[in-house]
Amino acid sequence: MMEVPAAEGGQLSIGESVLLGHALVARVAESLGIRAFFIKGPASVIQGLRLPKVSVDVDVFVAPADLEPMLAGLHQRGWRERAAEETAGVFYKHSVTLNHPSWPCHIDLHFRFPGMERDPAGAFDAMWAHTQVLEIAGWGVRVPSKELGVVLLALHALRAPHLHISQQELHFLKDLAAREALGPAVHEISAATDALAAMRPFLVEILPGHAAAEWPSASAEWRNRLFSREPGSARIIALLQAPLRDKPRMVRAALLPADTVYLSQDPYVDLSPKGRLRAYAARWVRFLRASPRLARDLAAYGRSIYPGCPRGG
Repeated sequence: MMEVPAAEGGQLSIGESVLLGHALVARVAESLGIRAFFIKGPASVIQGLRLPKVSVDVDVFVAPADLEPMLAGLHQRGWRERAAEETAGVFYKHSVTLNHPSWPCHIDLHFRFPGMERDPAGAFDAMWAHTQVLEIAGWGVRVPSKELGVVLLALHALRAPHLHISQQELHFLKDLAAREALGPAVHEISAATDALAAMRPFLVEILPGHAAAEWPSASAEWRNRLFSREPGSARIIALLQAPLRDKPRMVRAALLPADTVYLSQDPYVDLSPKGRLRAYAARWVRFLRASPRLARDLAAYGRSIYPGCPRGG
C-alpha cells in the first residue's frame, strides 16, 4: 500500500499531491489489473496541449465495468466518495469524486465523457487504442495520445463555450492542431467515439474540407448542457422534458433538497436545524440572483424547440 508521502513542513502542496496521486492511482489500477489512463492535468501540460497551470485534482478514466473494483481499491487506501447532488434526469453521471483526509487534492474517476455518444464501454475501448505511457512522479502512467488529448480537452471546453477560459483553450487547441496537422486523427477519434456532433464547431475550423459533410445531430443531453449555463437551468429544462409522472418528484427534490445537495457544495456544511435553514436560504438567494441568466438560458432553449419564437428584448 502506498502511504501518504511526507513533505517538507509536514503537508503536501496541491501540485505535489496531484503528481504523486497519479502514481498512487496507477499503482492501484495495476495491482487490480484495471486499464486506466489519466486525462487533462499535468500530462496535458507535458504534452503541450495546455499552457502551464497547476491542477487541483487527479483525473483518471476507467471502463464502466471497472468502476466499482477501482472504487473499492481506493476505499482500501482511505479514499472516500464525496457527496454529489443527484443529477438523474438532468445529465448522465460521468464521474465519481473521492477525497482523502491526508491529501489536499481529490480524485475524479471518470467512466464516460460528455459529448461522446457511443456506449461508454465501446468509447473507452476506442480511446484506449490511442493511449501511451508517460512518466509522472517516477511512475509510468497511461495518458491519451496527443490527438485523443485534443478531443478530450476540446469536448471539455465545448461544454461551456460561453466562458472566456473555454475560448482560450479552444483557440490554443486549434492552433496546435493546425500546426501539427492533427485534424484527420482528431476527426477519426471523434467518429470512433460518436463525438462528431459535439465536436463539429471545432472540427469545421481545423478541417475546412469537412464543412459540407453531413453531420449527426447532437443528443438532447448535449444540447441541454449547452443551454444550461446556470445549474438551475439544467433542472428546469429536465423538468420540462420529464414524463408527467416524474415531475412531482423532481419538484419536491428541488424545493426540499436532500443533505447530499448541501454536502456536494461544502463537505463541512452545518446540518443542524439552524444550519440547514441558513443553507436553504442561501440556495434561494443564489437562485434569485441567477434568475436573469436562467431566463436567458430558457429563452434559448425555447427558441431551439420553436424556431419561430421571437427573441426577447
